[in-house]
Amino acid sequence: MPSEFTHVGYKALINALLEQGYQAHSYDDANPEERHLILRHDIDISLQAAEDLAEIENGLGVAACYFILLRTEMYNPFSEASGKSLAAIAVQGHDIGLHLDASLYGNDITALDKATEEECGILEVITGAPVKYVSFHRPVEALHGLAQTLAGRRHAYEPRFFSEMGYCSDSRGAWHYGHPLDHPAVCQGRAMQLLTHPVWWSDQETGEPLTRLRSFVSDRNRWLKQQLADNCEPYRAVLEEDDAENS
Repeated sequence: MPSEFTHVGYKALINALLEQGYQAHSYDDANPEERHLILRHDIDISLQAAEDLAEIENGLGVAACYFILLRTEMYNPFSEASGKSLAAIAVQGHDIGLHLDASLYGNDITALDKATEEECGILEVITGAPVKYVSFHRPVEALHGLAQTLAGRRHAYEPRFFSEMGYCSDSRGAWHYGHPLDHPAVCQGRAMQLLTHPVWWSDQETGEPLTRLRSFVSDRNRWLKQQLADNCEPYRAVLEEDDAENS
């Protein structure tokens, strides 16, 4: 298996699961007792990183669900750049779902249901397509295994997806539930929900999670400086000076 948390490594991982008879399925038709694979991406930080994984999956002939945060300081889903990223993901056959910040609502299911309805409506305006699925960002423990739908939409923590089938995540840049290929569900030939966060996956060997985050911050700072220069004339001289010093 190629190095972990690279694009080459991700392609090899999905190929290895396909070679074991797994088929990618949506939340609507995944059967816990079959070799069905739900590919889930929670976009906590970078839509641009998500585009890369969407292209890899398209090349492998599989579809995933990309969950988008609305209430975040990391990216603006309404921006032109974000719109292009979302369109690029959707045109390759992937679903766009809502990544709802559940930490804002605690155990209040009524408030969670209302927020789901409101935010899905907003995301549908952005994408121009129905939003059928929801995942939780920073969910409280009580939401793990929540059986009911929210605003009539399926969510990724229903028992069918969270406990009746295998669940594996790369949270914090490591396989905290064990490597996917070693997961008991895979060994038993049962379904698995594979959660990844695209920011951890790179086209280069970039080391530990903190190194990847520092790289993201550096790239984001460069982008922000360019945006300031493009939209605020007094800053252009500053950027020119910075470029001259770094050349």
